[in-house]
Amino acid sequence: MKERYGMEKENRHQILIWYMKQYRMTILLFFCFSGIFAFIFSLYELETEAVLYAAGLCTLLGVVVLSVHFFFYKKRHTDCTRMLADISLLIDELPVPKTLMEFDLQNMLYEMRKILEKNLTSWQAERSESMDYYTTWVHQIKTPISVMKMTLQGEDTDENRELSAELFRIEQYVEMVLSYLRLGSESSDYVIKEYELDGIIKQAIHKYAPQFICRKIRLNYSPCHTLVLTDEKWLLFMIEQILSNSIKYTQKGAVTITVTEDKILKISDTGIGIAAEDLPRIFEKGFTGYNGRSDKKSTGLGLYLCKKAAEHLSHNISAESAPGMGTAISIDLHTSKLTVN
Repeated sequence: MKERYGMEKENRHQILIWYMKQYRMTILLFFCFSGIFAFIFSLYELETEAVLYAAGLCTLLGVVVLSVHFFFYKKRHTDCTRMLADISLLIDELPVPKTLMEFDLQNMLYEMRKILEKNLTSWQAERSESMDYYTTWVHQIKTPISVMKMTLQGEDTDENRELSAELFRIEQYVEMVLSYLRLGSESSDYVIKEYELDGIIKQAIHKYAPQFICRKIRLNYSPCHTLVLTDEKWLLFMIEQILSNSIKYTQKGAVTITVTEDKILKISDTGIGIAAEDLPRIFEKGFTGYNGRSDKKSTGLGLYLCKKAAEHLSHNISAESAPGMGTAISIDLHTSKLTVN
């Protein structure tokens, strides 16, 4: 309470300073006029008491008028500050301008809103067109990718396996493009309900099984029989991105998937790990870190998209790692149960 009072008191002082700056010429003229009257009265040798009495009355009247004026000045500032919190909705409720300057400023504000709305409409139309184009492109590019996959599966050779791995990576990047566009879109395609976590994890494992086999990396996972409140598609996307990174940066050893009683999904590996200075930034857009720069193939988008998807689903994602000790990515899927009294 004392802190709030102190802030209000400080705020009043700031408003008073702004008030005095704005009306400094009026205040200066008041003192100049008072000085002129005092000088004229002295020339006519009027009694000092009469001069002081007149000056006192003028000063008292000036203080009362300025105090009332300052009260309405402060009230107007408070109203404007309140509207500033949601100016997009309250711009049509601006106070009636009392000066020509306020009238001009409000006209400028209305014109700027028109320009903003026009540009926003144009941007939304362009974004919608881009979204439609890339969505169509992604679905179209999947057809030749599927044909190439089937062709490569016809013969089991080292060259075909290598080409299949590269083709799988292309497919990942294509899906990442679509996910990137969808996460940045204002429209939502989330289906939030309770899902069997095992079913989502097994989908990701099935997709990356050939990669585990090809790189001879062991997978440790035991069914957890846990229900989670989430969106299946986006949680699957996050798990796939984490598994992709684990496989990419693990030369030998294992990837372990565990789920705690608190519904914390952890995917850990025995890979090269992440440098301490890079760890706080791995969820930033475009950040590749030391490992990504040395690998030359990292986009810096995978974990960023995981972070964005987790935020949209109200999940929390975090990472633990040390160079040479592997990396563990945790997704907190815990949700508080709501009860109706």
